[in-house]
Parts: sequence; C-alpha cells; structure tokens
Amino acid sequence: MKRERETAKSPMLQFVKQLENRSRFVLIAIAFLTIAAIGLVDYLTGHEISFSVFYLLGVALAVWFIGKWFGALVSVLSVAVWVAGDIATGARFSSPLIPIWNATILLTFYLVVVWLLNRLRSFHHNLEAQVKQRTTALTEEMAERERLECELLEISEREQRRIGQDLHDGLCQHLTGATLAGQVLEEKLAALNLSEAADAKKVVEIVEDGINLSRRLAKGLYPVEMEADGLMLALEEFAATSSELFKVACRFECDSPVLIHDPATAGHLYRIAQEAVSNAIKHGNARNILIRLDANEESTMLSIKDDGVGLPEPLPKNRGIGLRIMAHRSAMIGGTFNMCRDEPGGTLATCELQAKSKPKNFRRE
Repeated sequence: MKRERETAKSPMLQFVKQLENRSRFVLIAIAFLTIAAIGLVDYLTGHEISFSVFYLLGVALAVWFIGKWFGALVSVLSVAVWVAGDIATGARFSSPLIPIWNATILLTFYLVVVWLLNRLRSFHHNLEAQVKQRTTALTEEMAERERLECELLEISEREQRRIGQDLHDGLCQHLTGATLAGQVLEEKLAALNLSEAADAKKVVEIVEDGINLSRRLAKGLYPVEMEADGLMLALEEFAATSSELFKVACRFECDSPVLIHDPATAGHLYRIAQEAVSNAIKHGNARNILIRLDANEESTMLSIKDDGVGLPEPLPKNRGIGLRIMAHRSAMIGGTFNMCRDEPGGTLATCELQAKSKPKNFRRE
C-alpha cells in the first residue's frame, strides 16, 4: 500500500518540481493566467454560482513559488476579479456595503491561507535543507568508513607480504644453515661409525620439513608475483597445494592466458579464491573443487565451484565474515561478487570484473 501511495504521489511531485525549475517571470505569468481563467469561468456561470474558493489555486501558486507578498497581491486581485465578475453579471445588492463586506471577508480568508501556506513553505524548505545536510554528512561518513576499511585491508595485505618475505628471506635461510650444519654433523658421525649418525640424519629431515612448511606459509602470505601472469601461476600452485594438504581434488583451469596488470586486483582475486576454497572444504565438506579464470573483451571472471553440501536455504541474514570479506574485496576492485547454490549440487562463487571497471582508491590527496 505504501508503494502504491508513493506511486500515486509521484506525478504530482514531478509536476511541482517542474514548476520550481521555471523562472520567476513564467511563474508570475502562470499565477495571473490562472486568476484570469477562473475569473472568466466565474463570469460565464453568473453571480448565482460562487467560484470564490477556486481562486485559491492562483493564490497558492503565487505563495508557494514566489512568496507571501506576491501571494497577498494575488489575493487582492482575486477578490477584485470576483467582485467585478458578480457586478458585471448583474448582481444587485440592497446596500453598497454588502459587496465591500463580502470582499473584506473573502480577502481576510485569502490572507489567512497566504500566511499558512507561507509557514508551510518555510517549514518545507527548512526540512529539505536539513535532509540535504544530513544526507551529505551520511554520504561523507560512509565514504570515510569505506576508505578506512580499504586502508585496513591494504595494511593487512602489506603486513602479510612483509611477514611472508621475512619467513622466506629470514627463517628459511636460517633453517637452511641449520640443515647444512646437521649434514656436516651427520657426515662426521658416520665417518666415526657412530650410531648417532642416523639420529642426526632424522634431525636434518625434520629441519628440511620445517623449511618446506615455512616456504608454503610464505607463499600463502605473499602468493601473487608482480608479473601480469602471476595470478594464473599463483592459482595453479594454490590448487595443487590445497589438493596435497587437504586431500581433495582441487584443480585450476584457464583456457587462454588471463593477464592481470594491477597487482592489487590480482591479490584480491587470489584471496577471494583462497577464502572460497577454504569455505568449501571446512563448511561444505567438498571433495572436488574447480577454480576457473576466464576473460573476454567485456569482462574477467573468477569462479570457484565445489560439490559440497551447498549454501543453506534460505540464506541467513547475518552472513559469515568470510562471505562479507569476499564481497568487500570484490567491491574494492570494482567487481561484482555472487555466491549461490549450484544446480547439480554444491556452491558456485563468482567475481566478475567489467573491462571498464576500476579499483576503488581511497587514499588521501
């Protein structure tokens, strides 16, 4: 019902807006023409039928679009036209004071209407100004909040890259040195035919496993290289690593090379795929996961499809933080994110980037 009322009011609101956009000269002319048209109809119908109330249309137009003083002038003109019309059509009064009295009462009524409409007009304009002011403040607050969210995400990405580099350049190198020292110790113990040589060899193997684990962690924190084809290589390696770690069939498909020249865009796409695969394994109990990257002249599409239990129906109002982060990452790079139940079963997550879309930039000038 509310929508129906709004739809019914919209033509009138549009008409008022169109009048407000007219020049003052045109509005004054419309008010005078309205009074003249009503006066003509009043004259043609004779003095026995009163049209005094219809003059309020011209008075209202004058007050609302011009001002109270012009409304008062139109009120005086309306009364004069009304009295002149009655006299011209042959109205007879027993006393000359009667038309004066009638005109005074009618003019007083018009002036009261002018005062009320002027107060309503002032209230309407003040309300519009407050709404515009609050809307502007809310828009600025939303933009600032979104900028802060993007900065926090950028800081998180930067810290992850730093930790990944520290793991690769620091810890991995240190463990490599420990491995070399262990190998030297193993060789010395073997040369002396001591049984501890086997124990030293096991220590070396454990340290090498630590090196591999550290490299995987570093790769996960800083996955996408700066080259344009870095996203394809990172997703391919991520699919292979996920298959090995989680014992699932995760594969990456890309029919033709998809080059992402913006490192930030490539990083966000990789994180979206990473989060979608994680959700498919942890929450969807998926056994088969397909990561696809496609591109044409109009758009670039990243899709993650699994054969898990799928999303619940209906979707909960408070969605998980992972889903919100994926949608936010997609919005940051100007993309459209969607996650839905797949027809055969499971879940399909997509992030589509239009060719003309640009990543959002919230840096301060």
